[in-house]
Amino acid sequence: MDIAALIVGLVVAVLLVTTAARRLDWPEPLCLIAVGVAVSYLPGVPEVHLVPEVVLLGLLPPLLYATAIQTSLVDFRANRGPIALLSVGLVTFTTLAVGFVAWLVIPGLPLAAGFAIGAVIAPPDAVAATAVARRVGMPRKIVRLLEGESLVNDAAALVALRTAIAGIAGSVTLWQIGGDFLRAAGVGILIGLVVGFVAAMIRTRLEDAVTDTALSLAVPFIAYLSAEAIHGSGVLAVVLAGLILGHKAPEMLSGSSRLASKLNWQTIQFLLENMVFLLIGLQVRPILAEVARGDLSGWQLTVICSAILLVTILTRAVWMFGIASARRLFRLKAWRWSYSAVVAWAGMRGVVTLAAAFVLPDDTPQRAVLVLAAFVVVAGTLVLQGSSLPWLVRKLKLPAPDPAEDALQEAALINAMSHTALAKLEEAKRPEDPPEVLERLRDRMRHRTDSAWERLGTQGSLEETPSSAYRRLRLEMMEAERKYFVEARNAGKADDEVLRRVLERLDIEESMLDRAKEEAPLAEDRELRTPAATAGSCKHLGHAWREVDPSSEDQCAACVEDGMTWVHLRMCLKCGNVACCDSSIGKHATRHFQDTLHPVMRSFEPGETWRWCFVDKQLG
Repeated sequence: MDIAALIVGLVVAVLLVTTAARRLDWPEPLCLIAVGVAVSYLPGVPEVHLVPEVVLLGLLPPLLYATAIQTSLVDFRANRGPIALLSVGLVTFTTLAVGFVAWLVIPGLPLAAGFAIGAVIAPPDAVAATAVARRVGMPRKIVRLLEGESLVNDAAALVALRTAIAGIAGSVTLWQIGGDFLRAAGVGILIGLVVGFVAAMIRTRLEDAVTDTALSLAVPFIAYLSAEAIHGSGVLAVVLAGLILGHKAPEMLSGSSRLASKLNWQTIQFLLENMVFLLIGLQVRPILAEVARGDLSGWQLTVICSAILLVTILTRAVWMFGIASARRLFRLKAWRWSYSAVVAWAGMRGVVTLAAAFVLPDDTPQRAVLVLAAFVVVAGTLVLQGSSLPWLVRKLKLPAPDPAEDALQEAALINAMSHTALAKLEEAKRPEDPPEVLERLRDRMRHRTDSAWERLGTQGSLEETPSSAYRRLRLEMMEAERKYFVEARNAGKADDEVLRRVLERLDIEESMLDRAKEEAPLAEDRELRTPAATAGSCKHLGHAWREVDPSSEDQCAACVEDGMTWVHLRMCLKCGNVACCDSSIGKHATRHFQDTLHPVMRSFEPGETWRWCFVDKQLG
């Protein structure tokens, strides 16, 4: 009963605090920690002891898996070098540096125990890093690196911790350390591959979304426990299984299964990652109570915790700028210094650090001090780095993900997919297929493509694009349908099973509506950045087009002549003809190409410079 009440209390607290933090625009992790600290001192509130197994077995696997299935395996492979440098190299460097400083400042602490607290503190937290990165709006290149690092670094840190604990009890050789790491990594990778591919085979054959989602909930625990049972890295097993299943999801799952799995894992991730920060705050009271029973003064504790926090922050900065300097020295491809600065400052620690501190044996010298130091590092990095990271990103003027570039890539991808689908329709259609059905399918493809292209325009002559009008009107129609549905249900006009099927059909249609996302307005001085691969494979886009004068400054002459309105304007790069886009009724830009065979046009909307080749159907 007490455990059930605690879980319910944690969930309710998470919902209340995160809602309030979002309304006040305060950082959610820091608010949750502060509330946890305050609640731990309320009269009548029992002490919450964070059992390491609860975190390492109950929280860590699903949190890692939820992040892994949303991480691009393609991007992870592309960044494997930098990820390895951070998740293995930096973890080792931090373990040694923090361990040596802890050995110097804590009286009577063996060097092996110092290395143990170094391993505890070494890995930045997956939850803290990605939570702040999403809120800040960092460049995606940095976010992907931080996500990759936070997925793998726990494995290196936990292996180092096990080795250091063994060193406290006796001697450990360098060969044993290397052997333990290689065995843990090898077994973890092997188990992750096996669990990932076997789960993918099973889920490919499942048609029921409920069964598929239930299996996905079990996968991280199967991978973690299987690897740990044979002395492998459960972290690596979970991460690899999640990467494989996330990569294979478009091929192995039905649409309903993907939607159900995504929603469930988003809910699980939200609750667990926020409960993690709340649990960190709840640990303050028992940690301070244990330290008070020791023989160190408050001044000594302040010096110890400050020194360990300082060296934790400095080691990451030294490592990042050391790597950047080495790459420049050897003339290798290196990031900009501003990127290195942000990655160096994004080293927030989290609940894994605190849980690993409790793994230290009870007879470890100065154990209470070590646990307190781990908490100070967690809270200190979240407060110092987590709160100042947004300011640093703004100060360095790092570009946030560009909604214009996203819309451009989305339009190109949807356009190519639609052409493929229409070609398949011509191949698969039968003579007996009703013409109206075929035309309805073609209209659906055209509507979806037009909707994507319309999102690129910002200054059309219409206040509302056709796709936006369609969404608005259809949603109003659906609201009327729902009102009648409720009346029919309350009056008992149909059986409950029939009512549920009708409602499900209505819900599916609503979810399929192409809702335009609320994007930030494009900066006037920002040009669209187009993927180089698209222009490189088209001779027309690669041609150096000379400057031509537009035939009109702000209108489609053909639309004016025909009494039509246009959505967005396009300009022919061969002759300068300005005409309307394919979302407009006249489609005069396409008609101009059909009449003249001039291959390339560009957007004639303010702030847009993307081009389109009608011949090769590519962006540039």
